[in-house]
Amino acid sequence: MLRSLIATVTTVAATLSGVTAAHAAPPDASDKDKAFLVSAHQDNLTEIQGGQTAEKQAASQAVKNAGSRFVKDHTALDEQVRKVATEYGVDLPSQPTEKQQAELRKFAAKSGTAFDRAWIPAQVEDHRATLAALDKEASTGSSEKVRQLARDAIPVVKGHLNLVESIQRGG
Repeated sequence: MLRSLIATVTTVAATLSGVTAAHAAPPDASDKDKAFLVSAHQDNLTEIQGGQTAEKQAASQAVKNAGSRFVKDHTALDEQVRKVATEYGVDLPSQPTEKQQAELRKFAAKSGTAFDRAWIPAQVEDHRATLAALDKEASTGSSEKVRQLARDAIPVVKGHLNLVESIQRGG
């Protein structure tokens, strides 16, 4: 009986230590990787909210459609960011940065063609900056998972940039 109890306790202890190790943060995430996850999450939140505003307040159907696409794509990208952040034990904020919130308020105050004229150039600039951040993380990040997350986002963000540049050109 005592041997059986010892064997059971040993098995439970081994199992628990395996569970604890499995849920521990992977060792290869640097502070820069973690900061990238926070920034990517806040960028996604901004694009989702901005896209929702475009759907409601834009004059052009092309801008409304771009807003819808941003909501869909950035929601999907953010699901992946949240998954990796959870694996690394990174607490993500519930809203965009103060600067991003100010930009969202600026757009929310506009409608029609005034919205379109303000939002499209801002999206070109924002998506160029996002691409630069993704390229940097994809090439210099410490964590393979975070680098892969950045690599996976690059074609989506390039597609968004091409879309808003096309709208900006009148196409």
